[in-house]
Order: sequence, then C-alpha cells, then structure tokens
Amino acid sequence: MESVSVTVSSFISPSFALNVLVPVGFGTEEMEAVIIVDVLRRAGAQVTMASVEPQLEVEASSGTRLVADTSISNCSHQVFDLIALPGGMPGSVRLRDCEILKKITSKQAEEKRLYGAICAAPAVTLLPWGLLRRKQITCHPAFTDKLPTFWAVKSNIHVSGEVTTSRGPGTSFEFALCLVEQLFGESVAKEIGELLLMHNADNSLKKEEFNEVEWFFDRMPRVLIPIANGSEEIEIVTIVDILRRAKVDVVVASVERSTQIVASQGVKIIADKSISDAAESVYDLIILPGGVAGAERLQKSRILKKLLKEQKVAGRIYGAVCSSPIVLHKHGLLKAKKATAHPSVIGKLTNEVVNGTKVVVDGKVITSRGLANVIDFALAIVSKFFGHARTRSVAEGLVFEYPRS
Repeated sequence: MESVSVTVSSFISPSFALNVLVPVGFGTEEMEAVIIVDVLRRAGAQVTMASVEPQLEVEASSGTRLVADTSISNCSHQVFDLIALPGGMPGSVRLRDCEILKKITSKQAEEKRLYGAICAAPAVTLLPWGLLRRKQITCHPAFTDKLPTFWAVKSNIHVSGEVTTSRGPGTSFEFALCLVEQLFGESVAKEIGELLLMHNADNSLKKEEFNEVEWFFDRMPRVLIPIANGSEEIEIVTIVDILRRAKVDVVVASVERSTQIVASQGVKIIADKSISDAAESVYDLIILPGGVAGAERLQKSRILKKLLKEQKVAGRIYGAVCSSPIVLHKHGLLKAKKATAHPSVIGKLTNEVVNGTKVVVDGKVITSRGLANVIDFALAIVSKFFGHARTRSVAEGLVFEYPRS
C-alpha cells in the first residue's frame, strides 16, 4: 500500500452536522461516488448527492442508475464543509461543464474550505477551473500527463492545503477515509475504517479456495445481482462496476415492488428489472449483496429462494457477501461448504467457517466479509471466469494493487 502524502491537513471539530456535496453526472464513476457518500454518511456528515443533469436520475460510467438527492441548482446558496468530486468519464467532463458547480467549488476554494477530487476529476474538472494552482496533486494514471509535471505526485492520496486528490475506484476507501479524518479527526476515521473492515483487511489472506473446480464458459457469463431496500450500496455498485469492466453481462434485479430501492446509507439505486422479470432467464452466477436489512428482505423473496435452489440443483454458481451468507445458510445452500461472512454474523453460520480471509471459494460457492473486502471479492470472480491476465488488467484500471502472478 502506498503511503498517503500530506502537505497540510486541516481538522474541524464537529459541534454541529457537517455538510458535504457530492455532485454526479452522466458517466460519473459509480464506485467513487457511492463509496464517498456511504463512508461520509457513516461518519455522521450530512451528504447531498446532487445531479448536474436536468434530471435526478443519472446513469453512471458502468451503467448503474443512481438517483441524486437534489439538483445542483438547489445547492448554489448552501455552505459546504467539503465538496468531493467523483471521477469517471464522461462524468468528469459533465461536472467541468456545469457552471453552477464551478461557481460553488471556486467559492469553496476562495474561502479556504475543503474540497477534493478523485480519478479523472483532478485533471479534467479542477485543473481547467484553475483550482489546482500551486497545489501538489495526484489523479488516475491515465490522466497524469494532463497535470503540470512539477506538481504531480504518484501517491494514492495527496492532501495539499484544502484540496485532497486521489487516483481511482481502487483508492476510493482511502480517499473517503482521508476526508473523514479532515472533517471529524483521526479517531473517527479509525473507527469508520474498522467498521468498513479496512484495517484488518490489510493483514488478511485475500482468498482461500477449497474443492477447486473450473468456472469456464464459452460465452459471456451472465450474473444476477438481486437488491432490496437496505442492501449495502458499496457492495452493489462495486460488484456491478467491476464485473461490467470485465465484460460480464450483469443484471440487477429488485425484490421490491418498485425497481428503485433505497440502500442502507440512503443512496437510491434503480435496478434493471424486477426479480419476477429476471426470473425468466438462467444465470451462471447469482450474488447476494449484504446490508442487514437488505439481507432480511432478500431472504423473504420467494422468487429469489426458488432461483437459488434451482441454481444449486443445476450445479451453477452462487455467492453472497457481508450479512447475506446467512440467507444462503437459512435456505440450506451452505451445507458441507466452507464460507465466510461479516464478523457480526459469522457466528450464525453452522457450516465450516473460514475466519481471517477476505474471500472464500468452495467449489461453486463464493462468499466474502464484504464492505472494503468487496473489491477483492469481485476480482476473485473475474479471475475464476477469465484468468489472471484479465483480472490484473481490470485491477490496473481501478488503481488497485493486484499480485503480478
């Protein structure tokens, strides 16, 4: 892990709710937007996800449909303690071309309040606005050549005065935690890092595999991701984003009456279809995202239960992360299987539990502890589907450390 380089850091003592603006547009990187929002809300910030488009619904860079809380025009007279720009293309261009956002962010910089950007956004959005003068900055390696050479740094995170910059989806957790530290202090950042399973993630085995079988397809694999109100948004968007980057056909299906769900930290996501429509197709893999309330709702879906049972009988692949291995367990789908889950629920599994590992694969079942471990989980699926070379290529695009062999 590369170290965080800090020029000046500012800490604010939170005697009242701190307001954060996260603008989104067509083609915004969904992992970056959602991880920033989720992590800052967990820390206690009032986060507004604002659309720079004429409508609130925004299709992100890998096709996830997010619904913003409000329009950017409603934010022009608000004071924000932090403005954090996610990257993605053409999302960073959409942010750059939004005059209202430019004015809000320029005022933020003038008044020496915190602002930050990740991935393409430092080079594509902040630089043309003139908000990076005399600042050392980092960005996605694909955009480093746009930065003034003298001021460009290669660390995953860089803090220079009021501005914090970072490199990509794979550094989003570090970036969000760095922003938490500047807003709320080191102890809150440490606590949130532990909640996200970030600190123990560094020392854990990435993956353990038992009863190894090939997951081989002579066509594009088809994956179903069922979601519900209370599902964990970080897990939904990370799995979808990474699998779609690897060219997997991913279908997101809502078990609710509406295709729009409200995830565990309040992010609104629109599924591709309802579970009843999705059930008309066959999937090579079904993955359940976590979130305690979401897992309970997934467990109650009769259609999903039937799909999962059919998946097992047909010898196809299924898996779950975070709280959702419990759903598999209650449906009798973990019998004689090794698995893992979020530390808060792992004690409820009666099958053979594997502790201290981010991802466990047993034959055609894959489980993970979730949250910050979900990048490893999604990459483990890519590796099983397509092998090491494609997985490494996807990881490089994310700016996520992945073994060379």
